[in-house]
Amino acid sequence: MRRLLLITLAVLLWAVPCLAQDKTYRISVTQIVEHPSLDAMRLGFLDRLAALGIKVEPLVHIAQGNMGTNVQIASQIQGENPDLILAITTPSAQAVAQKIKNKPIVFTGVTDPQGAGLVKLLGAPGGNITGMTDMSPMDRHLALIRECLPGLKRLGVLYNAGEPNSVVLVNLLKAECVKAGIALEEATVANSAAVYQAAKSLVGRVDAVYVPVDNTVVSALESAIKVCEQNRLPFFSGDTDSVARGTVAALAVDYRKMGEQTADMAARILKDGKKPGDMPVESIKEPALHVNTAAAARMGLTLPQTVLERADKVLR
Repeated sequence: MRRLLLITLAVLLWAVPCLAQDKTYRISVTQIVEHPSLDAMRLGFLDRLAALGIKVEPLVHIAQGNMGTNVQIASQIQGENPDLILAITTPSAQAVAQKIKNKPIVFTGVTDPQGAGLVKLLGAPGGNITGMTDMSPMDRHLALIRECLPGLKRLGVLYNAGEPNSVVLVNLLKAECVKAGIALEEATVANSAAVYQAAKSLVGRVDAVYVPVDNTVVSALESAIKVCEQNRLPFFSGDTDSVARGTVAALAVDYRKMGEQTADMAARILKDGKKPGDMPVESIKEPALHVNTAAAARMGLTLPQTVLERADKVLR
């Protein structure tokens, strides 16, 4: 009997780690809206976890830009009892952070985590949350636009003033424009349907247009591109995915890589037992430069050779 007991105990001790290895983690994903950059973060995150051998049951929720739905999603996730929550962009992260205190939350694509009230300090977030910031190097963005347009005097910026990320980025852009002696003209929108008219309002007033990583504008990007092509007005973006859709150039993070790096953070929580509040907020250090020569030509611009030579990707 004793020998049988010892054998049974040995089998159980062997089986427990095997069961742990085969565990499928339930991950609730909340995303404010669908567009290429945010989708790239989500897909990069899930693909990276699969590559690490971590089995996942993803429960994906997309608010389609509706803030009321965004809050409802947080309540729904609370009922899903996930092992971890992935929050893509500031509004999604704020909603789950306010609602859920007993599950690990990892955010990505958040411009100013501290300003948004998500973390106490970037180096020591505290609580049950950490993640990645996509804060744009606005000085380098403006420098790129000026390199492409040496005579730039007036720059238009198209954004949703209701998006916290966009407000932070536009304030940074204002400061850089003041330093450079460039006038900044703002055109704000409340929803994607207003993007076309907002872009038209900048025609004749500016030498070029810039859109930061703004969920509302990017979701209706083609309407703004149409205006800029019709009026030969160079249009620059804060994310590289928009370059493939028809903006002139962008110096920005690779959002798929950001999703993959966020997954590495999630893996340390799920597999190694790390506490989110003890994990510093991370960022991708070196942004990628993407340019679109065909889009530039349609907007009356020839890109300098210096820009073409150092571009990570040239679309023609």
